[in-house]
Amino acid sequence: MADNSQRGPLISAGVFMGIGLGGFLDGIVFHQILQLHNMLSSRIPVNDLVSAKINMTWDGYFHAAVWIMTAIGLALLFRAGTRRDVPWSGRILLGSLIAGWGLFNLVEGTIDHHILGIHHVMEYSSNQLPYDLAFLTSGVLFLLIGWSLIRAGSNDQVPRGEVRQTP
Repeated sequence: MADNSQRGPLISAGVFMGIGLGGFLDGIVFHQILQLHNMLSSRIPVNDLVSAKINMTWDGYFHAAVWIMTAIGLALLFRAGTRRDVPWSGRILLGSLIAGWGLFNLVEGTIDHHILGIHHVMEYSSNQLPYDLAFLTSGVLFLLIGWSLIRAGSNDQVPRGEVRQTP
């Protein structure tokens, strides 16, 4: 049977992938589909082709960074999957993914929306604060949900390579 310290590789993989996938979801939905903001839209408002190109370039850097986080998570997941001492738990992996997404929302929201002020969730709204606070709140909720799932999977004792028998 595996002990709690051996769940770390699976949790690390899930958190990195959750950060990356949460960032992709943010960029695809808020930046590209809904076009609510761009990476630097509070500093360089998108009102002509040049400002749009600058913001698009910085959105690209953002997507490159979250791609790297996702790739690191996949590499960590592959490494965890080759270790027989790491229990294979869907609840722990899903919880870690959700926690990583929550961590992304908290860190990105705090730094970009509040500290640097380079963009806001609803850039073109007259009252941006409620949307920015809702984004941070989603981060806290995702962290709590993820932590709950990780804890729920703490009794999963299926070592890698074995199939769980249902009673």
